[in-house]
Amino acid sequence: MTVIMQAKEAAEQTYHAVRTKVEEWKRKGVHPLLAVIMVEGDPASVHYVKAKQKIAEKLGVAFVLHPFKADVAEEELLRRIAGLNDDPSVHGIMLELPLPDHLSTSRIVQAPSPLKDIDGVTPRNKLAVMTGDAGLYPATPQACIRLLQHYGYPLAGKNVTVIGRGQTVGLPLFHMLQREHATVTVCHSRTPDLALHLGHADIAFVAVGRRGVIRRDMVHSDLVVVDAGINTLEDGKVVGDAAADVVQAVAAISPVPGGVGTLTTAILFENLMKAVDLQYGEVTF
Repeated sequence: MTVIMQAKEAAEQTYHAVRTKVEEWKRKGVHPLLAVIMVEGDPASVHYVKAKQKIAEKLGVAFVLHPFKADVAEEELLRRIAGLNDDPSVHGIMLELPLPDHLSTSRIVQAPSPLKDIDGVTPRNKLAVMTGDAGLYPATPQACIRLLQHYGYPLAGKNVTVIGRGQTVGLPLFHMLQREHATVTVCHSRTPDLALHLGHADIAFVAVGRRGVIRRDMVHSDLVVVDAGINTLEDGKVVGDAAADVVQAVAAISPVPGGVGTLTTAILFENLMKAVDLQYGEVTF
């Protein structure tokens, strides 16, 4: 019987810890505030922003949306981020991606203060992921590992295959898995035979953003699959990177939706509380 690694319970445990931290800081006179920057043009971003706002309200976190027209000038966006960096009442800054083509995403994601960068996209936080130093790590790789831990699957000494080497998930996940003492193989678009690597794997993570990257004929009955892919079909249904029938052929798999993404949102708010700790000297950065 395949284990379906739903994230609801792990997410609720994370939210409970966040609520406790929010209340502690409020008793000290600090009211955690998350600022979200959204440039018009991506319907999915609107959905994600509304979802975060609802969660923030439930957690007692102040939420301020900074919306911009689709044709916003890059310098205007950078000025707003600089202002948020300098505002001591703002504890977390998040930039909704993707951005319109006329904006330099690589330049803009470097603009937030690393102390407020709850998405872990700034150079300083990317370096912290590599070195293991204190910092704000990206939420999705954390969610991948946390979900496995919640279901009692150890990483130490395991053969792990990561499919995808993107800056958001695959690359930081590679560094984090090494610190968990896993033996890690990274596969990507130039890897000729995914099935070969999956055949030797105890655990597989997939984060490519392409439906059906992992097929049933590639996997085995002892494999644990963590699917961090998000793909929207023509009918609006959201699916992961693993084909639907993979669930029948593996030991465990995380669903999409209801898996990694659910826990990722919770960890973003956990990162917000870490950001407050960093800004008030509770943790050395």
